[in-house]
Amino acid sequence: MRRFGVGLVVLLLPLLLLVGGCGETQHAQLTTRHAPAAALQPPKRPKPSWIRLVVLDGDLSTPVRGATVHVMGRPGRTNRHGIARILLPHRGRLITTVAKHGYDPFTRRIKWSNRPLVAVRVFQTKLQWTMYGATPQRTQGQPYIHVRPPFRLVWSKPVGALIEFPAVVDDEVAFVSNFHGVVRAFSMRTGATVWRRATPHGKMAASPAVVGKVLVVHGMDGHVWVLDRYNGRVLWTYYTGAPIESSPVVVDGVDYFGNWAGRIYALDLRTHHARWTYGSGYKITSSAALVNGTVYIGDYGGRLLALSARNGRLRWSSSVNGRVYGTPAVANGRIFVPSSTGNSLTAFSRTGRRLWSLNTGAYVYSSPSVWNGRVYIGSYTGALYCLSASSGRILWTFSSGGAIGGASTIVDGIVYFANRRHRIYGVNARTGRQVFQFPDGAFVPVSGNGRRLLLHGFSRLYAVESRHR
Repeated sequence: MRRFGVGLVVLLLPLLLLVGGCGETQHAQLTTRHAPAAALQPPKRPKPSWIRLVVLDGDLSTPVRGATVHVMGRPGRTNRHGIARILLPHRGRLITTVAKHGYDPFTRRIKWSNRPLVAVRVFQTKLQWTMYGATPQRTQGQPYIHVRPPFRLVWSKPVGALIEFPAVVDDEVAFVSNFHGVVRAFSMRTGATVWRRATPHGKMAASPAVVGKVLVVHGMDGHVWVLDRYNGRVLWTYYTGAPIESSPVVVDGVDYFGNWAGRIYALDLRTHHARWTYGSGYKITSSAALVNGTVYIGDYGGRLLALSARNGRLRWSSSVNGRVYGTPAVANGRIFVPSSTGNSLTAFSRTGRRLWSLNTGAYVYSSPSVWNGRVYIGSYTGALYCLSASSGRILWTFSSGGAIGGASTIVDGIVYFANRRHRIYGVNARTGRQVFQFPDGAFVPVSGNGRRLLLHGFSRLYAVESRHR
């Protein structure tokens, strides 16, 4: 019996262990079956939290009051300190928009994680300089910018070749082309290069124009280049078959310009096709001015042409006594037209009637500028003339001692011009008294924005601001 009992225990022991192991397996399986039940518990949602967006004027660095703000679709409005408070359900990289009348639209994806306070800059549309001549009327004056001497130099950058026409500026970026056909974008704040784009066939003798998200550039290779303004990528091109020296003026999505073949174009930037063309029969270097649905442009036949902006139909033409190299300016109910070989400036009515003319005694390659009932023109005699816009009477002259080949520019009551001795002068627009001189320059001297002006040397760009800032 004792032996049998011991043997029975030895025999049953593995069976008991097997049964115990099965029990553990069943328990593990039971535990596993019940595990998903815990996973079905709803995840903890992050608590909503307040964020603050500070909106500043990009040029003036002042708070922007009453701007409408949206972060992830959640609305807010800036107070008198330029701050908007918005309750967000969660943080992350969220689309943020700012809108206010008179300011360029702002849309950006901003990272809000662990950043309850963010500042952004928005820019007043009227404080930008988006085209040659500052306005479609080509008055060469920016009435809303109040930056004047004495200046301090903030930065300067080489542009790589001759700057024949000035930079344009929008939302704190300056865009400039050079004689080698290279377009550069510079930060107005630091002077850093934002991007650089070389066109394959070289040479540019016109200012670009900023139009929304694109930059329109005219080339002496006969191409219109449309670039992404943020990175310089070529979006599309349009070929005219002849060099383009005319700077773009873009109104309602249409670019108006002429070329050396004497053809005038209305290029639709949306369809990439010309709405119309007009053959003048003479070479065109003049840029177009556009006012109230009429395009004004001069040609080497010595004519001022007035065309319908809608269909290109000739409304009238009038003659001056020599080639029109420069650009007409329209103001005070008059069109002011320079003549290079005619050595003159002539004023016409809106119907094409000749009103008055001034002969300077030497080439007038300069385009006129107009301000406060006065018109200014430079001559190869080295003199800058200030005339009554209504009568053509000379109010004052300023002699610089060097031929003036580019347009004068007017900012905050100061008229700036450059001469062929590589000097930029600034004189009081009312009196002709000199208030500024700079030891570089060639053609059109100045552009800028509400914070800083750009001085254009022969091949170098200078950013200056008022010393009192």
